[in-house]
Amino acid sequence: MQEISMMKADLNYLASDELEGREIGTKGETLAAEYVAKRMEELGLKPIGEEGYFQTFKIQLKSNPHAEAPAPDDPIIYGKNVIGMIDNGADRTIFIGAHYDHLGYGKEGSLYLGEPAIHNGADDNASGVTAMLILAERLKKLKLKNNYAFIGFSGEEKGLWGSNYFIDNPTVEFNSINAMLNMDMVGRLNDDKKLAIYGNGTSPVWLDAVASAKNDFVYTFNPSGIGPSDHTSFYLRDIPVLHIFTGQHSDYHKPSDDVDAINFEGIQEIVNLLQAIVMNIDSKGKIPFKKTKDESTETPDFKVTLGVMPDYMFSGKGMRIDGVREERPAHRADILAGDVVIQMGDLEIFDMMSYMKALAEFEPGSTINVVVRRGEDELTKKVTFDKK
Repeated sequence: MQEISMMKADLNYLASDELEGREIGTKGETLAAEYVAKRMEELGLKPIGEEGYFQTFKIQLKSNPHAEAPAPDDPIIYGKNVIGMIDNGADRTIFIGAHYDHLGYGKEGSLYLGEPAIHNGADDNASGVTAMLILAERLKKLKLKNNYAFIGFSGEEKGLWGSNYFIDNPTVEFNSINAMLNMDMVGRLNDDKKLAIYGNGTSPVWLDAVASAKNDFVYTFNPSGIGPSDHTSFYLRDIPVLHIFTGQHSDYHKPSDDVDAINFEGIQEIVNLLQAIVMNIDSKGKIPFKKTKDESTETPDFKVTLGVMPDYMFSGKGMRIDGVREERPAHRADILAGDVVIQMGDLEIFDMMSYMKALAEFEPGSTINVVVRRGEDELTKKVTFDKK
């Protein structure tokens, strides 16, 4: 009960209106960083930032999107990673991370159609930070063979800014980084107990480590080390990664992503899983790295949107739709949540990547036939694309 109470305190503060959505470069982000640092200090973690627990980085924006580089007078945004470590005197360190920034008032990146409003990001990703802090508290009490570093990233929502900066400027010896475990959106475990695990192909140890945990999760595995969160920055530098995710939902990147929908017992179960994984790999020495078969290290550049929310837990053929936004192309074409997109124009859709690559082939205003599977039926819908 005490652990759940602490989790609620952490998440309620990080997802409070006081922090105004924790957008990088704002007062809310600073307050969040200070809170995470304070909690790390309370837990007895050793500060391993560049200034205590903090690692400050700056990003210069391009006012002209067509310019190859920012102009000298283009605006600069400052952000902070927050880093603390359980120092067991080991030669190797396993990193456990979660981004703490979010969208502020939703002026960029929001899926909300109303006036700007605070996006508290309870699931995305106050939930991951909360899980990280509880795991740190547990691991601090154990005798382990690796060092364990805990890092709260900023700038993830803008494009993995904080994790990219850290991996280029690590505050530990780079070759000592043994693996990276990432938590991004772990607060909505549903009654079906579905849990996505990405990166299991980046080391041969991961599947056994996951299997060592006794639980009733229904896993969806994706072997790739490439994904839309901070583990990608580590994977691209040949570090084994594992990413935990409880799935997409209709409140994603909206003001409605709030604390009242968080499953705190579910977060606790995920911490149990991560602790079991740590216990399994701790005595294995150097964690071997394996390159995965990634179709692309970058998301395809597309100009149009179908106006749907994909089901990232779906492992069948095609792209299953988890939600449809009103007055967008799919809604206008009578495409429904639960439909599985299997063809767009002449392009067959096998999975999420082939769906995104297909979107990149079309222009705003173009009209195509989209084939969806609905139950046992295949339906053809005429879709006219909006601009992304």
